Amino acid sequence: MVLPTYNERENISELIRRLDTTLGDIAWEVIVVDDNSPDGTAELARDIAAHDPRVRVIRRIGRRGLSGACVEGMLASSAKFVAVMDADLQHDESLLPRMYNLLNSDEADLVAASRHAQGGDVGSGLSKIRAWGSDFANSLARVFLHVRLSDPMSGFFMIRREEVERLAPKLSAQGFKILLDLVASAKGSLRIKELPFTFRKRLHGESKLDTLVAFDYLGLLVAKLFGDLVSVRFLMFGMVGASGVLVHLAALKLVLDGLGVPFISAQTIATFVAMTWNFFLNNRLTYRDRRLRGLSVIRGLLTFYAVCSVGVLANVGVANLIFENQAVWFVAGAAGAAMGAVWNYAASSVLTWRRV
Repeated sequence: MVLPTYNERENISELIRRLDTTLGDIAWEVIVVDDNSPDGTAELARDIAAHDPRVRVIRRIGRRGLSGACVEGMLASSAKFVAVMDADLQHDESLLPRMYNLLNSDEADLVAASRHAQGGDVGSGLSKIRAWGSDFANSLARVFLHVRLSDPMSGFFMIRREEVERLAPKLSAQGFKILLDLVASAKGSLRIKELPFTFRKRLHGESKLDTLVAFDYLGLLVAKLFGDLVSVRFLMFGMVGASGVLVHLAALKLVLDGLGVPFISAQTIATFVAMTWNFFLNNRLTYRDRRLRGLSVIRGLLTFYAVCSVGVLANVGVANLIFENQAVWFVAGAAGAAMGAVWNYAASSVLTWRRV
């Protein structure tokens, strides 16, 4: 059992107790993969492990993300079958023996718990807005990735570990939808069974999912659609950059018309406005697993300015050249803003949002 956790101290003991009761005579182990929870989840899990050798703990420092935690946990196990479920008690642990029996009898390679299969229900675990969003995301996965699951957004499943080993190089360490990633990466090679379940209401703590998960999901969807030719993180960086182009053009128009400054000065000002926008949005979205906080934000912003300086020189120079030849401010501005994007991504990944 792989339990990815972040601030689940109030739930972890009860979940392990329930697993012990539910699994009975089945030999099992739990791997708690904790993303350095400030509430002491890892410490409590280690206390439990000190008295129960079936419990193991991986404490991750300097990296976050549900998918990455799941992949690390599954690859850390030597069990024949590995299961993933949330540690917030919203998943129905009573399905685990049925999942195990389907895999052990060689009827399937992967068994997924589904809220949308006949007999399943989203229950009170999702708000109406989140339930609608989940349905819409499911539809996108089926249309664009041809994923034949009734609930590809489910985070509760069991799979043969040999299949995880085979698919691991294709999986993204970012995002929250590990089941979708597995099935999309397998390209129809997995025998899949689905079991209905009712999604429970969380008892303790708060959901880790926010509106930014939608961008994570879209990034994963596009990456899989184009055969993982580019990373999810680069796609996210690109989406932020696209929004930065709009900010850049708006700032450029405002400075040109409002202040009447020469184009090259206006382009420079607009560039730094867009860079600031990109930094804060990337910090919130693209590098959410390495998010800078407190005084580190100031250091990060200054570093971001520094590593993008080469791109800025190319930006301003190319834009000014185009403007002098065509005098079309938005063409020149957009062309300049596009310069140095790959350099900015590579340099900022290493220096601004470096792993610690």
